[in-house]
Amino acid sequence: MDLDVFVTAHRAEWDRLDVLLRRQRRLNGAEADELVTLYQRTATHLSLIQSSAPDPQLTGRLSQLVARARSAVTGTRRASWRDVARFLAAGFPAAVYRARNWWVPTALVSTAVAVLLGWWISAHPDVQSSIGAPARLRELTRPGGEYETYYSSHPAASFAAQVWTNNARAAAMCLVLGVFLGLPVLWILLENMLNLGVGIGLMSAAGRLDTFLGLVLPHGLLELTAVFVAAGTGMRLGWTLIDPGPRTRRDALAEEGRAAVGMAIGLALVLFVSGAIEGFVTPSGLPTWARIAIGVAAELAFLTYVYVLGGRAVRAGETGDVTEAERSAAVPTAA
Repeated sequence: MDLDVFVTAHRAEWDRLDVLLRRQRRLNGAEADELVTLYQRTATHLSLIQSSAPDPQLTGRLSQLVARARSAVTGTRRASWRDVARFLAAGFPAAVYRARNWWVPTALVSTAVAVLLGWWISAHPDVQSSIGAPARLRELTRPGGEYETYYSSHPAASFAAQVWTNNARAAAMCLVLGVFLGLPVLWILLENMLNLGVGIGLMSAAGRLDTFLGLVLPHGLLELTAVFVAAGTGMRLGWTLIDPGPRTRRDALAEEGRAAVGMAIGLALVLFVSGAIEGFVTPSGLPTWARIAIGVAAELAFLTYVYVLGGRAVRAGETGDVTEAERSAAVPTAA
């Protein structure tokens, strides 16, 4: 393609599109139709130049022109409280519901690993001694020891904020690192279950498992569920690379990736609640049964939210992805 001839032939159209864009608020019907037609032609011209005779200066000009025209044609959409309400009422619970076949088995297997590890540590004194010296283990597990004072060693508000930040980071890592075939997610899960299993084993060996569960369950039910959801979704994202289904691998990864990003925001809110429980309820003077009841209520509320609102949204066609209007549109190309 002779670039000079091509520019001479179409410069008038580009200049006309630029004029229409400058006065787009005052266009009549015929001029609006002309703007759409020139936008499509210019996008085609840009595609031809990029593929046949790339010129940085001309490509830059036309790219800017096409971007302005696309914004004028499709409109610039701003987020509103309606978008937030839609996300919380449909998008987020639908994304969690759709991923249930991944995070529910993840939760069951992970919990079983933690329990079995705790039993193994509790039943084998030699394993306990490999974890720490006897004096150190007594300091951890005694009444008023580190396992108990951990939750009240800092002011409640700052402790809740620290817990929330750490857990939100772990959940985000599970979602983001899932793209590496889910392998890093398995390590994050294993690390969490090791910590839980060691606590179960040491406190059980000291005859204080009831105290440990009374401290962990109020916030741990919701907190671990959020981590399991993130881990399951991360592994699902990794599996999409292997088996994208009827979609192209690129489209499948884009769709699931956008849903995962939205889920990270939603799980941050869930972990904020569990962090507040851990900061204010777990170390409180409430009876153990009351603290556990609060944790169970929070867990049941989240599961009801996911299975009722999320299930209803999925049956209505919601996927957890952004709306079609918010996705990047394909640039028209020459046939």
